[in-house]
Amino acid sequence: MPEIVTRQFGSLSYSETAIIEFPVGLPGFENGHRFVLVERSASAPLVFLQNIELPELCFCAAPVEAIDPKYQLAMTEEDERLLGASGAPLCLAILSQAPGGSPVGSWTANLLAPVVIDLPSRRAVQAVRADTRYSHVHPVGASCS
Repeated sequence: MPEIVTRQFGSLSYSETAIIEFPVGLPGFENGHRFVLVERSASAPLVFLQNIELPELCFCAAPVEAIDPKYQLAMTEEDERLLGASGAPLCLAILSQAPGGSPVGSWTANLLAPVVIDLPSRRAVQAVRADTRYSHVHPVGASCS
């Protein structure tokens, strides 16, 4: 079983069948195409997208429905083509610490550009919306530590 050494998880073993492929990478991280989803019961519903090519690259995320139960996904035709979804995809919001001036420990969720994963094919895209219905700094009340 392959293994990588990460800052967040130390030595991390993963199965080749667990790899999630981002055909065009993520905006700003175009060289990172292969990730694994790391789930820890103590931090649920949070999950971590750990890159296996760049072990220092890891994103904290949560299912969009945990942040906004009425969230409505919108994808471009290009994202749909890249994803090739064969069913209802897993939709995750990447979490970040709130910008300066916010209380310590405040977090925001990127609902403007969620990560969309087709679990059967293990393909994913970051689906950047063309409208402004949602924000990339949607406040959330949870900590990601």
